[in-house]
Amino acid sequence: MKKSVFVLVLSFCGLFLYAQPDRWQQKVKYTMNINVDVNTNRFTGKQKLEYTNNSPDTLNEVFYHLYFNAFQPNSMMDARSRELGKIVLGKDRNGQDVQDWDSRVEDRIMNLKPDEIGYQKILSLKIGGVEQKYQVKETILQVVLSKPILPKSTVVFDMDFEAQVPLQVRRSGRDNPSTGVRYSMSQWYPKLCEYDYEGWHPTPYVAREFYGVWGDFDVKITIDKKYLLGGSGYLQNAGQVGFGYENEGTKVQRPAGEMLTWHFVAPNVHDFMWAADPDYKHLVRKTANGITINVLYNADETLLQQKYDTMRPSVRQLYQNEFRNYVQHWNDQWKRVADAAVVALPFIEKNFGEYPYKQYSFIHGGDGGMEYPMATLLNGPSLGTAFHEWMHSWYQMILGTNESLYAWMDEGFASYAEALVTEYYNQQSALPAAGNTTLQTTKTNKPAAAGNVHEPAYRSYFNLAKSGFEEPMTTHADHFTTNYGYSIAAYSKGEVFMEQLGYITGFQARDKILLEYYRQWRFKHPNVNDFFRVAEKVSGMKLDWYREYWVNTTKTINYSLDSLWEEGDRTMLRLKNNGQLPMPIDVQLTYKDGRKEIHYVPMYLMFGRKPVEMGSVPRVVHEDWKWTHPTYVVEINHKLADISAIEIDATQRLADVNRLDNKYEMK
Repeated sequence: MKKSVFVLVLSFCGLFLYAQPDRWQQKVKYTMNINVDVNTNRFTGKQKLEYTNNSPDTLNEVFYHLYFNAFQPNSMMDARSRELGKIVLGKDRNGQDVQDWDSRVEDRIMNLKPDEIGYQKILSLKIGGVEQKYQVKETILQVVLSKPILPKSTVVFDMDFEAQVPLQVRRSGRDNPSTGVRYSMSQWYPKLCEYDYEGWHPTPYVAREFYGVWGDFDVKITIDKKYLLGGSGYLQNAGQVGFGYENEGTKVQRPAGEMLTWHFVAPNVHDFMWAADPDYKHLVRKTANGITINVLYNADETLLQQKYDTMRPSVRQLYQNEFRNYVQHWNDQWKRVADAAVVALPFIEKNFGEYPYKQYSFIHGGDGGMEYPMATLLNGPSLGTAFHEWMHSWYQMILGTNESLYAWMDEGFASYAEALVTEYYNQQSALPAAGNTTLQTTKTNKPAAAGNVHEPAYRSYFNLAKSGFEEPMTTHADHFTTNYGYSIAAYSKGEVFMEQLGYITGFQARDKILLEYYRQWRFKHPNVNDFFRVAEKVSGMKLDWYREYWVNTTKTINYSLDSLWEEGDRTMLRLKNNGQLPMPIDVQLTYKDGRKEIHYVPMYLMFGRKPVEMGSVPRVVHEDWKWTHPTYVVEINHKLADISAIEIDATQRLADVNRLDNKYEMK
């Protein structure tokens, strides 16, 4: 009897956990006050960190990130960049070696002078007035606690620190000559490392990706009052600051003196970024549901004149050889970013989930595009980059995946969404003005056609697969052998993963998977298993094989139309798997009278079948293809003479590395 009750209780607990996916989260609350000296590029800071240990574990030590320490000669970032630069990927069109440099870093850190390096120095660290023992290990601060942090308890760390902003810009830094922005302040404060069900994650800052603890930020930044700031969070003292943040009709009352304090509050985020420049121009837009869009960009005409003066004559002709036309174009590009965000948000929320904050800022700065909670840094007004970084609000800032372990779930998913958002915006921009009053915010009800918006990602993946530099997507972001292999795996192969998932499950199910994944796992740091469990539940298919092959290996897809013959009134089509990665197969037949027909061959390991995607195209479902069998014969109830063309995956969502043998047209 007791044994039966015990089993019943365990079963009930299992069902509860299955029905309610959850995961405990640590909690932080930062209160920071910093004073910035724009002459020395240094700042001092006081940080109060309230840390709640929601784990079942007793913590005897904690770890902090000290990101700025990476910007010192012979740091891990410096050494790694120089070593990767020695790798030759091939030859360019001129026969010159193509080196695997990250062009934003190369060997420049090695040459930084003492007043150009970055650093974060801890002056004191206390809990309850008691000094804690710590050791600085370059970009990681290891703290041995005087008293353990018990499960379900909260402690308060008090820290004094000072820092110098590096001249080298890698996401963060100062005085980037390409943007002219003075301060791009990301990874700028001592940041507590994440502790989760896998333990501590004291990942040194070598090059890539981040992981942080959910919490609340209360940040006061005191700086020269000529500087305009933007970043994560809501500005609390807009009436004292002004610069376009104040409510319409408000008379700004700034305090006396040369300095001004900016007070930001950011709730339920895992990082805080800001940027500052005296020549920023501030644009403000409001979306239909009341979200504020801020755009800050460098409008310094001295810098713009320098760029104009170095243009080729053919480029200047685009502006009728008039500098003022170039300035107008620059301003118009940033206005387009602000306006595009308003147009795109309804589509984004409809297809990817609700944006939970009240503001978002696109800020000129950094060294490319880099996402942060409620804000992004952009080195220019590219709409594609702006959309990509904004989509990171869904696929990182709100879901909070460990980017170091699952970079493709961050970059790849954001790239997938970026392509769709860009396509949607371009379609809306092409509509007549009157048409824009009734925007359609759902995708067209069909699978992607050949030449679809994800085709560039497929091409990049194909190049990587044939290059010899591909590594499994399970590789830690910092541990890829090449920059090239990392970037294509994370961005392009990750994007292909999502589009190809729609080929496997049907695009309607894939779209539902994305929304359900977001709904269940927002603010919970999901991993790859969590995504696949959602995908399986929504699609009704087994998908562990897709993860095993596509994510965990570098095996490739390569199917072909092998042979074709007649048996009586039927046509026999033999398909062949020339690759190592099994897939379900759609074969589209085109008959001479113009009719089309899909012959669908499920893959055995799916234990399910894709629903009909295109109601106008009849479909014939065949028996499952077992992955152990290299060939499969499809029986077609028509004579060979009736057929004009045969094609494997006419939508080209299947990432077949050799598409030349996927289509046959009758002569």
